[in-house]
Amino acid sequence: MSARTAKVTFIGAGPGAADLITLRGARAIAAADILIWASSLVQEAVLEHARPDAEIVDSAALPMEGVVAIYERALAEGLHVARIHSGDPSLWGAVQEQLERCRELGLETEIVPGVSAFSAVAAIAQRELTVPEVAQSVILTRLGGGKTPMPEKESIRAFAAHGTTMAVFLSAARSGQLAAELLEGGYPADTPVIVAYRATWEDEEVVQCTIADLEETVKARKLWKHTLFLVGPALGSQGTRSHLYHPGHFHGFRRAERGARRELLAADAVLAQQAGPDA
Repeated sequence: MSARTAKVTFIGAGPGAADLITLRGARAIAAADILIWASSLVQEAVLEHARPDAEIVDSAALPMEGVVAIYERALAEGLHVARIHSGDPSLWGAVQEQLERCRELGLETEIVPGVSAFSAVAAIAQRELTVPEVAQSVILTRLGGGKTPMPEKESIRAFAAHGTTMAVFLSAARSGQLAAELLEGGYPADTPVIVAYRATWEDEEVVQCTIADLEETVKARKLWKHTLFLVGPALGSQGTRSHLYHPGHFHGFRRAERGARRELLAADAVLAQQAGPDA
């Protein structure tokens, strides 16, 4: 094989359940000569897609230098490496530094996206995160003060001021601080929270509470890690309706019903008036 065929594919394996990996991800695993995966974060069942002769490396105990050494060998021997990440590689996956090293080496790279834990938790809870008239944005963040410093302008308190849906990762060990910052930022104490431990794994635990009893809920269950929080009014709302499937809405494949169109425009006018001139 030529060194020109060497390649590293970064694959999002999803939040836990092995069958949540994408078809493209499974094909990339099947094509790889070397598979690098973290046993602490990815279910071993995803390796069932690998070739019988593939080399499998558990990266749970490897520093970055150990992984780069494998990339260097792949370049020298013309090998295809599949680097399997939990969730989606673009979120807290430390993939950017790996991409930079691969480019320095001259290795071809590819990224296969994966299902993130926040969307998996929303599916388990059967909630939409962007509910019309309630929340149309989702903030993905983590609590400051952990191992990785947060940028100065990014804080739970600042993001909470928006009052929209928030997915908070990597923060379970400091649930009291998280609850305090959510309240200080402006969320009401009765704002719904979904607490999800190891979502889609065999031992998953998903419970709903409010910000007021968030700390108590987490500590009573001893959820110190592998826990995601969904926060916001959309998690408890009901009775709203989107424009997309309203008979008064039209698009390139459907005409609006006249009466329903007038009704929809009137409702929009009321909402705009309630929102005020600065909306």
